[in-house]
Amino acid sequence: MTLTQQDISREIEGERKDYLTHRLAAGEVRHHPARDYAPYRSSALRHPLHPPVTVHDPEAVELSGPVFGVTDVTETDADLTLAHAGEPLGERITVTGRVLDRAGRPVRGQLVELWQANAAGRYAHLRDQHPAPLDPNFTGFGRCLTDDRGAYAFTTVKPGAYPWRNHDNAWRPAHIHFSLFGTAFTQRLVTQMYFPGDPLFAYDPILQSVTDDVARERLVAAYDHDLSTPERSLGYRWDIVLDGPAATWIEEGR
Repeated sequence: MTLTQQDISREIEGERKDYLTHRLAAGEVRHHPARDYAPYRSSALRHPLHPPVTVHDPEAVELSGPVFGVTDVTETDADLTLAHAGEPLGERITVTGRVLDRAGRPVRGQLVELWQANAAGRYAHLRDQHPAPLDPNFTGFGRCLTDDRGAYAFTTVKPGAYPWRNHDNAWRPAHIHFSLFGTAFTQRLVTQMYFPGDPLFAYDPILQSVTDDVARERLVAAYDHDLSTPERSLGYRWDIVLDGPAATWIEEGR
């Protein structure tokens, strides 16, 4: 049986009603997606099979990470439009914000990495077989370090939507993947940033797996005209909270 968007949308609505009727009404605010969110079919193959365990010795956790590479981070690493000889195709954008802890304090010297599809909605790796054109002037990876205010900034192109195989005619809204290590293993974060007003939001089981409305809205960047560069790029602002009740959603899968 081929799953349709209508099938998935019904499941999404069922999960949402369950959250609003039972969990939220009982005081359970879910900031992160369930490990086995049914509308996101491949989560059944990716999520841990056993519940989390209590770590009694926090120092033992630090022995397993984070582990950084040996290559220095340079200023040009944060401009994805400069990685090749020519200009990449697409709408140039600036994405900036602050990395904060649960108390709203800046997380300084933080390694922030991002990766994304190109303007046509295709990633520059072999597993992506989407028949959209590759851009020889766009690799889709960047990184930077946060400053004393916890601020980061990237220049890139707005990624395109792309199809995936969750169900028939499934499309992912435009998004950028972010990876942060934090100051401790407990602040490790891999997540996604979305763009305001995307019509695909309601159809996407990955975004909708964040069933709490407020938590889901925190994944959407805000357009900021003051960040736009004349004749160069449009500006988006997106703050990232590493832990606590206002933490940015952690990505469970794709």
